[in-house]
Amino acid sequence: MISTYEQLLASGTELLSFDARAVRTSIEVVEGLTAADLERPTPCEGWNLRNLLEHCIVQHRGFAAASRGEDDLALWKPQPLSDDPVAEYREAAEEVLAAFAEPGVLERQFPLPEVRDGIVIPAPLAISFHFIDYIVHTWDLARALGKTVEFDDDLLAAGLPVAEAVPQGEHREQPGSSFAPVVDAPEASGLDRILAVLGRSPAWPE
Repeated sequence: MISTYEQLLASGTELLSFDARAVRTSIEVVEGLTAADLERPTPCEGWNLRNLLEHCIVQHRGFAAASRGEDDLALWKPQPLSDDPVAEYREAAEEVLAAFAEPGVLERQFPLPEVRDGIVIPAPLAISFHFIDYIVHTWDLARALGKTVEFDDDLLAAGLPVAEAVPQGEHREQPGSSFAPVVDAPEASGLDRILAVLGRSPAWPE
């Protein structure tokens, strides 16, 4: 079982499989959404479900573009939802899954123009960012809808070292930060441990 970040980055097709499983679980969660749900609050501070979906859709499309070497920052700017947000989300998720499934993708360099004024990083590192996002955002989506979500133990074991590698510091306290400061949850394990490390309260919305 993968237990370190280095093992995950070296795992190649296993990393791609973990990411795909997380994304497909997110599709299953979104399938239950209705237009009446879009104004629901989410664990992402200041975002309702509409905002979160807009973010997830553009992130899927941005990572797909990055896999092709495209570095246009405009591709990462969220757009208003269409009249069919479920179909729009599914289409964006399938786009990134197809992009990551292309032969040779793990040997590419991914430009990420929205990260620290633009960086270019090896594919496994970029895909690990997407992977941890879709563990956490799948939970965000589910909790906003009043649902629970479960991931297999091997997927969570691979995700934890990614979560622990996310830099901490004062930037996590800034408005708009992707992750808040670590939540004190010493007894947390599995998904709850990942959430706490990334600043989510596993008990949200309590």
